[in-house]
Amino acid sequence: MDLSHIKMVVTDLDGTLLNANHEISARFLALFKALRSRNILFVAASGRHYNSMLTKLNDIQHDSIIISSNGALVKHQNEILLNTPLHTSSVHRVLETVQHSEHIYPVLCSYDNAFVQRTTRDFINRLQEHYPDFERVTDLTAVKAKALSVSLYHFEGSETHIYPVLKHLEDEMKVKVSAARWADISHRNANKGYALQKVMEQYQIAAHEVMVFGDYLNDLEMLQLTDFSFAMANAHPKIKEVANYQTVSNKEFGVEIILEQL
Repeated sequence: MDLSHIKMVVTDLDGTLLNANHEISARFLALFKALRSRNILFVAASGRHYNSMLTKLNDIQHDSIIISSNGALVKHQNEILLNTPLHTSSVHRVLETVQHSEHIYPVLCSYDNAFVQRTTRDFINRLQEHYPDFERVTDLTAVKAKALSVSLYHFEGSETHIYPVLKHLEDEMKVKVSAARWADISHRNANKGYALQKVMEQYQIAAHEVMVFGDYLNDLEMLQLTDFSFAMANAHPKIKEVANYQTVSNKEFGVEIILEQL
């Protein structure tokens, strides 16, 4: 595996770069400095809201390209590189589809905030990890803010309890199972692969110069962009099928081990 041409490293956060405590390791921070000293760009790509990603990236956020909301918003420092919101009619269609599913909890994600309507104490506890700033409203359809995505949570699993309910919307929107209990609905062009392709074009970086890490189904498109695609040992089976390489789990520093080789 010849990594001598790598100019960009791209990684998902939850289940990939972040450890079991949803934190970036000191080991990675040291590697990040080494990447920057070699002029290798770093891209964090997540289904998380932009503000949530900032809290995780903390001291390295200004030197990182951030793909948030599964590709709906891409920023580098204070510059917006890509912004692909959902049409209001699409948002309303999603909300109408799940309004009678009492065990599905929708979160409307705008550029700078997140909005929830249906809540329980357990759901709020889960929500705060991914959305440190959110607002409770009485009617999500009345929210005026432009939505980047609609995220949906189910305590028993997203692939079996959310995806079947929304699968029929795939012709007009991107329906992604993004984690074991989360699914995300976004614009058809709002996926990590499309966003990463635009970033690569802007920085004039070719497919063989990019290394990508991922673990779940919302990472699929970006893993298909490069020969140097890595699935975590804890990845969804379909991700392992698509990736050209595999590393150990996020709990065992799977990303860091490969970056040390780089």
